[in-house]
Amino acid sequence: MNNHRKPNSLVSVAGVSRRDFLKTGAFSAAALAAGTRLAPAAPAAALAKRPNFVFIIADQLCIDTISGHGCSFIQTPNIDRLLGCGMSFQTSYSANPLCSPARSAMFSGHMPSETGVVTNGIPIRSAFPNLGQWLSQEGYESVHIGKWHMPATYPTAIDGFLVIPGGIGGQGNIGDTTVSRACQGYLANRSKTKPFFLVASFLQPHDICEWVSMHMGKPTDNPYPEIEGQLPPLPANYAFDAATEPARLGKSKRPTWTDAQWRYYLWSYDRHVEMVDAEIGRVLDALEASVEAKNTVVVLTADHGEGTAHHHLVLKNNLYDAASRVPFIVSFPQQWTAGKKDTTHLVSGTDIMPTICDYAGVKPPKGVVGRSVKPLIDGTSPEWREFVVSEVVVIGRMVRTPDYKYVVYKGDPLEQLFDMKNDPGETKNVAGDSQFASVLEDHRKRLKEFESKLDLAPAKPGAKAPKREE
Repeated sequence: MNNHRKPNSLVSVAGVSRRDFLKTGAFSAAALAAGTRLAPAAPAAALAKRPNFVFIIADQLCIDTISGHGCSFIQTPNIDRLLGCGMSFQTSYSANPLCSPARSAMFSGHMPSETGVVTNGIPIRSAFPNLGQWLSQEGYESVHIGKWHMPATYPTAIDGFLVIPGGIGGQGNIGDTTVSRACQGYLANRSKTKPFFLVASFLQPHDICEWVSMHMGKPTDNPYPEIEGQLPPLPANYAFDAATEPARLGKSKRPTWTDAQWRYYLWSYDRHVEMVDAEIGRVLDALEASVEAKNTVVVLTADHGEGTAHHHLVLKNNLYDAASRVPFIVSFPQQWTAGKKDTTHLVSGTDIMPTICDYAGVKPPKGVVGRSVKPLIDGTSPEWREFVVSEVVVIGRMVRTPDYKYVVYKGDPLEQLFDMKNDPGETKNVAGDSQFASVLEDHRKRLKEFESKLDLAPAKPGAKAPKREE
């Protein structure tokens, strides 16, 4: 069970339904800016006992390109620090492997088809409060530094948050340092009258997008022969059968590089990851220097991964594991010190909001799709979900169960089904194999049932609303 705070003489916002939430208008931008609350603030003594939060987001970070996860071609000592005193969920999936949609799920607990953020640069549907709004009304000081992208990439105002400017669009190698420095400044100089919820949102290793564009037509195998011995090997699923892929994947970027060029790309991506790891280290150092570390929950995740030559792909926006499987690390030194890995439970980006609310002792908004992973970390063995769903490019859907992954693009008769226990590299599509007919049908039913329960975003004027499959 979630460790929710029991009601007391105060009227808690956590007990307010989304409908009531909208009726009050208390979460309008003006009310938040003025500090308006639905209820009196909790006593200072009670607030002091509640944990702080540092929510770290990396952009385009693969779960397998972390040294603590077994990658020997990279050094990520700071992410490894979190692994050493936290829980790392190994079957963690982005709700949508694209920047804005994935972030909308993190901050709302809803699927992107519900938030309305089905592509980049769209604001979260006003019906759903974001984490900053929800926690601010519970006495937290919510601070956002870095990338937002809903709709603006680096806005100067976000509903529910105090925004400290930091970051430069398209240049994480320069802008991320301003994010980590701003976090340092905040942690050293905050007022300490409230518990804090600090978002540190970095752009790296997203700069690999620019790297790929710059090198797409380059004929040179490796311009730096001196690093030849450091180039990572190509993944086992580098080769793929395009005939078993849905048509939509034919639009994905697949550079015509030589094997040596692909390995140079992998080496370069690893260096981008190391850049963001260094910035994460600055934030963790500042947290420890503030003596708040033991009472601070640190959550680290990414909006999506990166192709990293799996299936001959670069970038994201597809449902293969390289792009859709992401880090999800929760560290809370006050409760444990030994690092743990969870390889059993399927988790989603939608779980971020309810998890943070659970640690804060705050009920999440009613109707969220996500679930708190705190009971999994506490070892209370709750009954857990049997599958997670991811969305992509409006029409694409993935159903991931413990043993299989099902992928379908609406309107395309070619489905994908992978036996993830025996084929974790997703190299053999068994959707057409009669031996798996019952498994295929089961996954179709799971998706239909899941989507039937979603509160889909209404259509915008002049646009067609996404339709469910009947």
